[in-house]
Amino acid sequence: MKRKHDHGFPARDAIVAFVRAHPGKVGTREIAREFGLKNADRAELKRILRELADEGAIAKRGRKIHETALLPPTVIADITGRDTDGELLATPTEWDTEQSGPAPKIRIHVPRRLQPGTAAGVGDRAMLRIEKADDSEGAPYRGRIIKIIDQARTRVLGIFRKLPGGGGLLVPVDKKQAGRELNIAPSDTAGAEDGDLISVDLVRSRGYGLASGKVKERLGSLSSEKAISLIAIHAHEIPQAFSPSALREAEAAQPADLKGREDWRDLPLVTIDPPDAKDHDDAVHAALDSDPNNKGGYVVHVAIADVAFYVRPGSALDREAVTRGNSVYFPDRVVPMLPERISNDLCSLVPGEARGALAVRLVIGPDGRKRSHSFHRVLMRSAAKLHYAQAQAAIDGRPDDITGPLLEPILTPLYAAYALVKLARDERDPLDLDLPERKILLKPDGTVDRVIVPERLDAHRLIEEFMILANVAAAEMLEKKALPLIYRVHDEPTLEKVHNLQEFLKTLDLPFAKTGALRPSLFNRVLGQVRGEDYEPLVNEVVLRSQAQAEYSAENYGHFGLNLRRYAHFTSPIRRYADLIVHRALIRALDLGEGALPESETLETLSEIAAQISLTERRAMKAERETADRLIAHFLADRIGATFQGRISGVTRAGLFVKLSNTGADGLIPIRTLGTEYYNYDETRHALVGSRSGAMHRLGDVVDVRLVEAAPVAGALRFELLSEGQLIPRGRKRDGAKASAKPSKSHPGRSPRDKVRKPHKGKSGKAKPGKSKKGKSWKR
Repeated sequence: MKRKHDHGFPARDAIVAFVRAHPGKVGTREIAREFGLKNADRAELKRILRELADEGAIAKRGRKIHETALLPPTVIADITGRDTDGELLATPTEWDTEQSGPAPKIRIHVPRRLQPGTAAGVGDRAMLRIEKADDSEGAPYRGRIIKIIDQARTRVLGIFRKLPGGGGLLVPVDKKQAGRELNIAPSDTAGAEDGDLISVDLVRSRGYGLASGKVKERLGSLSSEKAISLIAIHAHEIPQAFSPSALREAEAAQPADLKGREDWRDLPLVTIDPPDAKDHDDAVHAALDSDPNNKGGYVVHVAIADVAFYVRPGSALDREAVTRGNSVYFPDRVVPMLPERISNDLCSLVPGEARGALAVRLVIGPDGRKRSHSFHRVLMRSAAKLHYAQAQAAIDGRPDDITGPLLEPILTPLYAAYALVKLARDERDPLDLDLPERKILLKPDGTVDRVIVPERLDAHRLIEEFMILANVAAAEMLEKKALPLIYRVHDEPTLEKVHNLQEFLKTLDLPFAKTGALRPSLFNRVLGQVRGEDYEPLVNEVVLRSQAQAEYSAENYGHFGLNLRRYAHFTSPIRRYADLIVHRALIRALDLGEGALPESETLETLSEIAAQISLTERRAMKAERETADRLIAHFLADRIGATFQGRISGVTRAGLFVKLSNTGADGLIPIRTLGTEYYNYDETRHALVGSRSGAMHRLGDVVDVRLVEAAPVAGALRFELLSEGQLIPRGRKRDGAKASAKPSKSHPGRSPRDKVRKPHKGKSGKAKPGKSKKGKSWKR
């Protein structure tokens, strides 16, 4: 019998016990059904669940509820040590300690008979199948190794510095190993020259002096145009070379023909991509719907390169693709998921060439909503290859020789269909953050020419919205057919992050009244209130930091940012393995021929793939970011002493991070250099606050800085702050209390009288204690 309170509601421990018995499988609806609660009781049940979440007894993952800190059945973990019995211990690789506390330990069970590729040691990273341990003392989970993802590193990457007497030193490129140089004997240099990027095997590590190493591989000189991206490629162990068997399969592949396909070659599909795109894997077409029941509606066709036709499950190409997980994009090169024969040739929808494709036909109503969809395996022929600005210019009245003939029959209907889709998009109200992306343009020698922020055009939004529609249709079709798939999911923000955001917004007198379910519209309301204000970038940044990170999962818990219940990646199988899985699942579900998802691919195996490709995606993002940092550091290395304007992009107890306005370069201002007084870290305000003067340096503030140090190899910059801080009036609470005036337009983030005198510097250049002026109170 289920334990209930006097008022008919289940006891709190009964709810937690039910959640524990069904990990990751229950939500509010299932709990209500289990305890016989009616619709009228839902509000009270949600209140109880919120209280349990606030107390840390349960947590939400999308619409599902589970015990706090409950790990999924499949997890990527780092093996950190051994217990007193000698058994291996691990912790999850992806874990938010600020949100969830210390990472739980996993005791690894090693069977008597090891499967190939599962022998692990301390320092390795492995994919584990885990379960709750009966005896939770010391480690609440038991795990079994599925496969080793990464072995403990005995190799170091760095720059070779030649010594006069022979031999040399290795200067590591990893920031965490900065200052830990390795000694390389003359006989172990393998001919390395000064400035070479090299890979070194550790020979021995002494208790004193420098550790020793032996050059394993020379990877190129830093003066070469591709050396910068090579650092990230090797540092993150991103596979570059394809196996001979994979290359043989790619070269042996033949173009698709009409066998088993519909003939769409007369349909004038076009590709619209960035001007420097090397492959073109999606094409679009739109036309007014001739169906009298959909008057004013459109039919949109989205055709995606048929990668599944060439990359068969279990093949050498498939093994290479799943290992990479995705393509990686650097300013000077692309490390592709598939060989160029596939990605840039057979699966590139070039104009005038017949290409195999998996396509979706979308029927859009006059209200912009999708009425129906159908998937087709086709042979198509692209009518034109356009870039975004070119297509936009034609619509804006400036067609060229290519777009002129396409304007009325192709481009105008595409934009008319997009205008309808935008109506539904605005009604859906997805998260609308304004975060401009910078692009690094290189000179022919591989050095930085300039950094630009490409203009965001309707052409970009058109392709984006059509791709979202296609992705939704793919997820809906596979759910309807009850086939397993890999979803693209984005969890809603945690209660703690929402609370922290509320506290921050109070300091700006911005309301964030959360009533009922959490929706993107709540965040958009705040973003709309600050549009055009000096602190708009600050609020955009803090709202972004309150959000969860998108990932791949075989379990669907929706996409919060897009405000979609089901969403899967379908539109880029050339560069994302998740999309290839979805293509194979559609081929199997609709009996479309060869290359279908095998019966052996179950929810369990797809969970493993989702965990791995989520990891490779984050690896790629980190490598791309580090390469951009190194390129910019090289670009600015000869400008030591120059002054720049930027915006505070991060506030920590160690100091301030500043992003420069022109280049987007990030650098640190150490807290010890801010002045003569002690600075307190105010987590709520995202600020460092002077204990004596009340001078405040806050996330989002516009500041002037001087570049004092650049470390190109590590991609690190150090700045000196030149701007004065904002003043918090004495006697005023610093916990979000109201102030009396908005920041001025003339000096963003500071009212005209809120000045703090900078410390006076004597002849020695050292700061001396100075006085600060009191400013009048001002409103935040």
